Amino acid sequence: MTATAGSRPTAAYSATLEVELAHQPGTLGRLCTAIGDVGGNIQSLDGFTITQGSLRQHIVVDASSEQHIVRICEAVNGLEGITVIAALDRTFELHAGGKLETVTRIPLRNADDLSMAYTPGVARVCRAIADEPERVHDLTIKGNTVAIVSDGTAVLGLGDIGPAAAMPVMEGKALLFKEFAGVDAFPICLDVNEPGEIVETVIRLAPTFGGINLEDIAAPGAFEVEEALRAALDIPVFHDDQHGTAVVALAALENSARIVGKELANLRCVILGAGAAGVATAKILLGAGIGDVIACDRRGTIHPGRSELNHAKEWLAANTNTERIAGSVSDAMAGADVFLGLSGPGLITRDDVATMAERPIVFAMANPDPEILPEDIGDIAAVVATGRSDYPNQINNVLAFPGIFRGAFDAGATDITENMKIAAAEAIAAGVSSDDLSPDLVIPTAFDRSVVPAVASAVATAARQDQVTR
Repeated sequence: MTATAGSRPTAAYSATLEVELAHQPGTLGRLCTAIGDVGGNIQSLDGFTITQGSLRQHIVVDASSEQHIVRICEAVNGLEGITVIAALDRTFELHAGGKLETVTRIPLRNADDLSMAYTPGVARVCRAIADEPERVHDLTIKGNTVAIVSDGTAVLGLGDIGPAAAMPVMEGKALLFKEFAGVDAFPICLDVNEPGEIVETVIRLAPTFGGINLEDIAAPGAFEVEEALRAALDIPVFHDDQHGTAVVALAALENSARIVGKELANLRCVILGAGAAGVATAKILLGAGIGDVIACDRRGTIHPGRSELNHAKEWLAANTNTERIAGSVSDAMAGADVFLGLSGPGLITRDDVATMAERPIVFAMANPDPEILPEDIGDIAAVVATGRSDYPNQINNVLAFPGIFRGAFDAGATDITENMKIAAAEAIAAGVSSDDLSPDLVIPTAFDRSVVPAVASAVATAARQDQVTR
């Protein structure tokens, strides 16, 4: 079996194989060939350990699924003179014990340090905050700490898996905050039954945190939670599934429009998926001046007069689809300049893309499997982006949320406004120079370290312009 399109080997399914080989010429070559024949991708070979006529070897292999790892092991075990001793899943090994720990910022060397860090000296700092509450942002962790809040109802592509199972994702988010922006963050996974309980809990926790990052909360409850918390709190509240995706999509679209020689104001964009990310993306595109947006859900296009619309979709019906197109996503895509997928795998076809306007832009962002594979439309679409790291043009929220919170903290922001989000998108887009801009590079990579400082600066400036700073 060989790897197929859409199931490429990736580090997400990598394993370290400990194998024992007969100490004979050609054995290692047969081992590597067998792994390649079943679609495995060898990343590294560690040194040999020789024991009584045999060799012990550690091999790191990327696979496309857990089942693929099993097939690789079976293929290796089927070879004469070769045995798999152990196969360790590298992703599970990385997560063992969690990805976070608490560290202190000051030394505790002697009694003097203790008397300043704790009693009796700490009482002076407590009184100072009691007298001037705003000093809590400077004299505690609050000024640089984000609560990553989730109820586990819409985790990645996994759906409602609950708060405990959501923890690895929230830990990962905290890791990204610290690594890319120097922002301290902590996962707060809540066992609740309805959105109002999230709101109540976060309000009670808010004195500890300088910002709230909402994550993986199912729509339409996510809208209710964000709206209520923004109204109740004087710290930034940001639902990353909505606004992080929207910011990065806008940045990539601005650069894609430059490639195809079209102005945003002249673009018609079809968004498939009217959940949290779809609604936020529609709003930011309209705010940036795009010509028109047509939003689609499972029942087709959203337009005035359609029944069974929640509050968010009622907003879409009133503010998008100016031509009142009714029908399926295929109907909406005919003649459209842009397709943005925020839905699920395989939901559009090559024929759909072929009906779009000249030099179409396709962002198929469903994860892990996009609405259509880039290789299926490479000869039709002028620019293709996905949410995956193994294709060019990854629409990755890590380009947005670390810099947005860094900028908000640097400016002492009490809110994150639409102007701050658009400023972030423009800073991200500017991260790709005119000389480097190409159909395979419309957005910086996640590891471009110039992005976060640029985003932070732009966001802080916008916060001051919008007068949402302390």
